[in-house]
Amino acid sequence: MEEMEEELKCPVCGSFYREPLILPCSHSLCQACARNILVQTPEAESPQSRRASGVSDYDYLDLDKMSLYSEADSGYGSYGGFASAPTTPCQKSPNGVRVFPPAAPPPPPPAALAPVPRNACLTCPQCHRSLILDERGLRGFPKNRVLEGVIDRYQQSKAAALRCQLCEKAPKEATAMCEQCDVFYCEPCRLRCHPPRGPLAKHRLVPPAQGRVSRRLSPRKISTCTDHELENHSMYCAQCKMPVCYQCLEEGKHSSHEVKALGAMWKLHKSQLSQALNGLSDRAKEAKEFLVQLRNMVQQIQVPYQPARETNPQQENSVEFEACLVAQCDALIDALNRRKAQLLSRVNKEHEHKLKVVRDQISHCTVKLRQTTGLMEYCLEVIKENDPSGFLQISDALIRRVHLTEDQWGKGTLTPRMTTDFDLNLDSAPLLQSIHQLDFVQMKASSPVPAPPILQLEECCTHNNSATLSWKQPPLSTVQVEGYILELDDGNGGQFREVYVGKETMCTVDGLHFNSMYSARVKAFNKTGVSQYSKTLVLQTSEGCNFETQSAPYSQLVDIKKLVAVAWFSFDPGSAHSDILFSNDNLTVTCNSYDDRVVLGKTGFSKGLHYWELSIDRYDNHPDPAFGVARVDVLKDVMLGKDDKAWAMYVDNNRSWFMHNNSHTNRTEGGITKGATVGVLLDLTRRTLTFSINEDQQGPVAFENMEGLFFPAVSLNRNVQVTLHTGLPVPEFYTSRASMQ
Repeated sequence: MEEMEEELKCPVCGSFYREPLILPCSHSLCQACARNILVQTPEAESPQSRRASGVSDYDYLDLDKMSLYSEADSGYGSYGGFASAPTTPCQKSPNGVRVFPPAAPPPPPPAALAPVPRNACLTCPQCHRSLILDERGLRGFPKNRVLEGVIDRYQQSKAAALRCQLCEKAPKEATAMCEQCDVFYCEPCRLRCHPPRGPLAKHRLVPPAQGRVSRRLSPRKISTCTDHELENHSMYCAQCKMPVCYQCLEEGKHSSHEVKALGAMWKLHKSQLSQALNGLSDRAKEAKEFLVQLRNMVQQIQVPYQPARETNPQQENSVEFEACLVAQCDALIDALNRRKAQLLSRVNKEHEHKLKVVRDQISHCTVKLRQTTGLMEYCLEVIKENDPSGFLQISDALIRRVHLTEDQWGKGTLTPRMTTDFDLNLDSAPLLQSIHQLDFVQMKASSPVPAPPILQLEECCTHNNSATLSWKQPPLSTVQVEGYILELDDGNGGQFREVYVGKETMCTVDGLHFNSMYSARVKAFNKTGVSQYSKTLVLQTSEGCNFETQSAPYSQLVDIKKLVAVAWFSFDPGSAHSDILFSNDNLTVTCNSYDDRVVLGKTGFSKGLHYWELSIDRYDNHPDPAFGVARVDVLKDVMLGKDDKAWAMYVDNNRSWFMHNNSHTNRTEGGITKGATVGVLLDLTRRTLTFSINEDQQGPVAFENMEGLFFPAVSLNRNVQVTLHTGLPVPEFYTSRASMQ
C-alpha cells in the first residue's frame, strides 16, 4: 500500500489530509490549507455582481490558471491590489504540484472556524482552476469522508510508531492523543498546544495505542448536505452528479432535476469503478512485465560473457562489443602500420637510388674532368713547341680530340641526372574519407534481403539523350525496402556505374550520348543487405537522323526497347549571357545590347547526325549574326568563333565567312534578310559541320575533324531576332551527297 501514500497527501502541506474538502474540480484539499490559500477578490467580482452582469459561476470556474496569478512559471504569485493576500514564494509539494504556502505554520485545529472574508476565491493547487466562494465560504464544499476513512485504515496498517501531527519538521513519536481534538501529540507539542488548563482541561488524553483503537472503533461520521447541514444525503441528483437531501429536492435547486436512489447509484458507481480498475489492472500488469523485460535487458548488457550464450551470437553485451570494436580498430591500425612501413621502405629506396645516381655522376664527371684537364695541359705544351713540321704532324689529331671532348661535355653531361625533390605524393584523401565514414551497420537476422525489383517496360522510354526508367517490387513481396540502386553502362558495353540511389521507383537520367545503346539494371536494399539485380533493360537514345545504323548484338540480354527519334531542344537561359532576351518557350531570342552576345542550346551532341534551322525574324542595320556549335565554356560576350571553343558561320546581307579561333576562311557570296533561314548540320559520324541558307548549302564543308561534345550556338545583337526549329529531317543536298558517297 506504500505506493498509495502520495494519493493521501495534501498538495499544499504535503502531509496526510486533515478534514479534506472536495472542490468542484474533484480534487481534495485540507480544510486548514484551503483557508490559508484563500484570496480576497474585488467587490466587482463578487457572486452577486457577476450574476447581475450576466457572468455565471460556471464561467468563473472554468477560468484559466493564469487568471489568478500571472507569474506562475517564474515561481512567484502576484496578487496586486489585494491587501489580504500578500505575495509569497512558490514552493512544490512532495507530489510535485506548485503551491503557495501559508505565511506561518498551520495552527492546531480550532474548535470552530472563523468566518471567511466576503468575496473570497480559491485556486486549486493541482489543476489551477479558480473557484469563487459564496456566502457559505468553505462550508459550501462537501467533506471527503471516504478519503478520511482510507487515510485512517492506511495509518492503522502501518507498523511504525504513531507520530505527532503538529511537529513542523521531523515528526516526533506521539506520547498522547486527545479524544476530543482527535490529534496525536508529542510531549513538547502537547505542552505548547494542549495545556491542561482552561477549556482544554476537560479533554481526555489517552495513550497513542489506545487512541488508534478508539479511532478504529469510533462510528463513521455520516456525510451531511452542504446546503442543509442538519440533513443527511438521501438521494443522488443525476444531472448535477452529487448526493442531495430531501430538502434540496423540495425547495432547493435540485427540485426539477432527475434523482435516483442513493444506494442504487452507490452500487452502480462501485461496479463502474471496478470495471475501470480491471482495465487499469491489465495495463499495470503489462507495465510490470515490461519493467521485468527492461531489467533483463540491463542485465544482458552489463553481465560478463557467458559461454551458454555462444549459440546466439546476436546477444552480445557491451563488454564483448567493445572488445570486438577494439580488435577491429587494432586490426585497421596494424594494417596502416604495415602499409606505413612499406611506404617508408619505398621512400628509403628512392633516397638510396637518388644518392647512387648522383654519386655515380660525380665519379663519372670527376674522371672526365681529369681527362679533359690532362688533354688541355698537353695541348698547351704542344703549342709551346717551335718545330712547325713536328707540330703539323699531330695538330690535326689534337684538334679532333679537343672537338670530340667538347662535344662529349655538351651532351647533357653537365645536367644533373636526378633532382633533389622526392616525386612521391601520398594520396591519403580516400582513406581519410573512409575513416570519417566508418560507422556501424545494423544487421537484423529476422529481416530477409529484398527480392529483385521488376522493371516496368511500359513506363521506360528515351527522349533525345535522356532515359527514363521505372520499376517496382514483386507483387507478393512483403520484405521492407529502404531504397534502390540504379546502374547504367557507358553506352558502349562497358562497366556499369551507379547513377541513382534513393527511395523513388522512377528516375530520369540526362546527358547521355545520342545514338547509343545503354544497358540498365536496378537492385533493392535494406538494413540486412542488397537484392539481386533485376533483368537488364537496353534502351537506345535518339539517333537524330533518318539513316539506318547497326546496333551491337545484345542477345544475352532479356529485354530490348529501342526508340528512334530526332532531337528536340530549345535555347538554354541558364548558360546564356545576361543580355539575351527569351520568348516563345525559349525558342526565340534577341539581345538588348549593341555588342554580340552568345546563347547555347539545352542539348549537347557527341554522336550521330543532327540538323536544326534558325529563321530570321528581324534584321536591321546589316548586323553580322553568327551560327554554329560551341563548347559549354565558350566566351559569351564576343562574336561566336572568336575563341577556340566555337565553330561558326557569320553572315551579313551580302556574304558569309567561316570562323574558328578568330580565323576567317571561305568567304562565300550570298547573305540573309528578314525571313531567311539558316541551317546547321552537324555530322559527328563523318565529323563535319556544314551550313545552308534557304535550304542551299553555303560554301564547302565548313569544318572537319569535329570530336567531343558540342552545343548549338548563336551570337547576335539587338538588331537581330531569330527563332529555333528542331526535330527536322536532313536536307536534300546532304542526303543526295551521302547517297553518292
